Amino acid sequence: MTLTDMHVKLRQAQPEDFPTILDLLGRCGLHTSSVTPQGSTYWIADLNGEPGGCIGLEHGEGVSLIRSTAVLPGARAQGLGRALVRSALTQATLRGDRRVYLFSEEAGDYWRRFGFRPVTADEISAALPGAPQVQSGLTRGWIHDEQAWRLDVQAGAGEEGA
Repeated sequence: MTLTDMHVKLRQAQPEDFPTILDLLGRCGLHTSSVTPQGSTYWIADLNGEPGGCIGLEHGEGVSLIRSTAVLPGARAQGLGRALVRSALTQATLRGDRRVYLFSEEAGDYWRRFGFRPVTADEISAALPGAPQVQSGLTRGWIHDEQAWRLDVQAGAGEEGA
């Protein structure tokens, strides 16, 4: 089954959707301890009326941090993740962000398709010092072990062959 075989709706999450986001992240094996709706925007992808994925952006001054990108196993490899990423990047561009960052140890090839390139975790810490994910990483000591990524949005965000 592909996305064209399903009814897909991407929607900006509302405060009452937060438990759904936490559930999606948990079902995908992602940590939820630093996930917060404050200073963030999340989107949910509904497949045939059921939540199938989500993505979030933590906002800073002229920059954002993609976080909590999750697609349920049964909905993967069908373009849903790509649709969520495009939605987040569009929002970042509309906000006037110059850069979008993220942390990803295991999905570097995926993020490269959108134009992200590796940077240091220190760069993200300096650009988004108040972001909940950055604060969590600094407090818990994991941030310097993570691979950080950056996309220069104003330089022409786009997808390369994805």
